[in-house]
Amino acid sequence: MKKTVLLACSLWLAFAAPALAAAVVSTDALREWNLIVFGNVTSNSEVEGRSFIGGDLDGSSSNYMIRTPPLSPTRQPGLTVVGNVTGNTKSLNNGSGAVIGGNVTSGFNLNGPAQTVKVGGTISNTNVNQNTVLSGLAASDQYFLADLTQQKTLLQSSLTDLSGSLSQLASNSSVTVANNRATFISAPDSTGLAIFDLTAAQLGNASEIALNVNGADTVVINVSGENIALAKNFLGGTTGLGEKVIWNFYEAKNFALSTAWGGSVLAPLAAAQTSNYIEGSAVFASLQQNGEFHLGTYSGTYFPPLVPPGGDTSPGGGGGTSVPEPATWLLLLGALALLWTGRRTLARRARWASTRP
Repeated sequence: MKKTVLLACSLWLAFAAPALAAAVVSTDALREWNLIVFGNVTSNSEVEGRSFIGGDLDGSSSNYMIRTPPLSPTRQPGLTVVGNVTGNTKSLNNGSGAVIGGNVTSGFNLNGPAQTVKVGGTISNTNVNQNTVLSGLAASDQYFLADLTQQKTLLQSSLTDLSGSLSQLASNSSVTVANNRATFISAPDSTGLAIFDLTAAQLGNASEIALNVNGADTVVINVSGENIALAKNFLGGTTGLGEKVIWNFYEAKNFALSTAWGGSVLAPLAAAQTSNYIEGSAVFASLQQNGEFHLGTYSGTYFPPLVPPGGDTSPGGGGGTSVPEPATWLLLLGALALLWTGRRTLARRARWASTRP
């Protein structure tokens, strides 16, 4: 086991700079994107920050990057779609730019400063004006679609693994449910991490949420259960919760939101429906979007430890705590991804970077 991990780490280090500069995984993905969906999205609303959609984007007029999120260290565009963009016209704002793996039949409204749109297939119903719109890239660039598919694979594997890893953390903070109110009192450890654990049934018994971060850098609220229906009011409002709070619905298969929600949402297995806003990062398997996604995204300093599943954290190799993030298979996946992208030449990377939004 240890030899496997060492090999994966060695491969990672050998190719990490600068081969995979654009790949983002785990908690870094929560910082980068306001919305991440592995499958299809049907949207009738808007996203304030950046969006990554691993399937197709459909629906009536929807808006992307209507505010300006923090600068992307990996220069991600405002909208990334691995599949096709269909339905009514979509709006790209604030010079967001887009990268689309398939075809764009809906068309884009390109608002704000000049931006770059890259499309693997064809694009229609779009006025270029001062913007740069490149199409047919999947045919002319063998890496174009492979890059998008690889990022989707890394996001899905790492965020699913992150959700499972967080669910195994021992609770150190208390939650009480009484008189239709769930009261969360954070008791962060020396690293600033506060952890809660409750069931969907317990959460369902409350119509109000009182959440005291209490100085924590990161608050993880693990909620078990396959069916999640959220219709709660946040006492004191939702402002600022997205940056520090991660609601981890690690077993959720169905997720329905009908009221404003405070905190980032990690539900990588869930088919989601939203009809009100989420303030924070959000991760789903698929999405019917009828509500907004607001900044700010998660910005806590918690990073999952690099320990193999069942591995020891003690120097002598005995009695350590098992922490399955990012897991041996994820390290190997990352190493393989690095080997793949490492074959590119510096000249090609320079050309790519010069045209990215």
